[in-house]
Amino acid sequence: MVKRKNMFNNIYNGKKVLITGNTGFKGSWLSTWLLQLGARVYGISKDIPTQPSMFEILGLEKKIDHYWEDLRNLKPLVSIIQSIQPDFVFHLAAQPLVSLSYKEPVDTVTSNVIGTTHILEALRFLDKPCYAVIITTDKCYDNVEWEWGYKETDRLGGKDIYSGSKAAAEMIIHSYYHSFFSKEDSMVRIASVRAGNVIGGGDWASDRIVPDTIRAWVKNNPVTIRNPESTRPWQHVVEPLSGYLTLGEQLAQNSSLNGQSFNFGPITLKDYSVTNLLEQLFRNWPHEPGQKPYETGPSGSFREAGLLKLNIDKAQFHLKWLPTLTFDQVAEMTSSWYIAFYSPDQPDMYSFTTGQIRMYEQAASLLGFNWTEQ
Repeated sequence: MVKRKNMFNNIYNGKKVLITGNTGFKGSWLSTWLLQLGARVYGISKDIPTQPSMFEILGLEKKIDHYWEDLRNLKPLVSIIQSIQPDFVFHLAAQPLVSLSYKEPVDTVTSNVIGTTHILEALRFLDKPCYAVIITTDKCYDNVEWEWGYKETDRLGGKDIYSGSKAAAEMIIHSYYHSFFSKEDSMVRIASVRAGNVIGGGDWASDRIVPDTIRAWVKNNPVTIRNPESTRPWQHVVEPLSGYLTLGEQLAQNSSLNGQSFNFGPITLKDYSVTNLLEQLFRNWPHEPGQKPYETGPSGSFREAGLLKLNIDKAQFHLKWLPTLTFDQVAEMTSSWYIAFYSPDQPDMYSFTTGQIRMYEQAASLLGFNWTEQ
């Protein structure tokens, strides 16, 4: 068995770790993992973004120190961060949906650009060592749908409001680093990370392929999909989170990582489409004979890229990070979480979730990855 206390060189044990957007899907998984690593977890979120809510299902509000606040309110945010005095910050709070960005463009821009700016501004006033990982997205790249993966040095941009807001956030991060955090007297180090199309149990967001699918399948209906042949860098949520945690650890140890950006994604030996994902999930799902997993509907009223890949060479070279799970394992972990949740004999979902994290740690340890105990 893996001795989990030494994961990530035990750096998070006993530390104050602040997560913004902690009530969301990724934030709930990250909160749970950090609790297992012995961290004192703090959260800032403005609301519960979905119903059902993984944050509520896992009872996380009783397990962490939580603040209800909108990051667009600078003064209370500065006050909260000053009171916490965090050792690490993981900034996930955002408006995360392409579809919603067409309906609420101003809210998307203010959430993703102003919210990120305010986090950086609040960190600027800290007078203690703090290491901040700022999460954006793979969609910050100007996607021209070429067949190779985007590198951290490729052009930023976006043809939809969501992508544009995330590219703008990356530019703000870059300028704040050079203006403030690159200085010799700065006690704060920052880095940005780009990942996308994470899947896993506990996601109930609208207009996302897995939550839409689960909502249909629990009613024994096929899910209607817009772009069946679109490919994405599918990865289970724990994969990029292991990258974020690895970067946080190494950012604290290595000043040369300050101000840098990293991609976290799967190894793209094969492209997997939306239909590939659904067919793999359906193999694990307890379905009725003759039940169809999906049907194709109209392409939708908003534009989505058809092809997207990430190049993860930089994370592999500098952080010695690689993904752990195969595509089949990603699908199995995802479907098994929802199967457990919707089971008439539902297990304790916090224990089930920590069990999946332990299995992931053990799989990574067997592969000899340096963030695990060897």
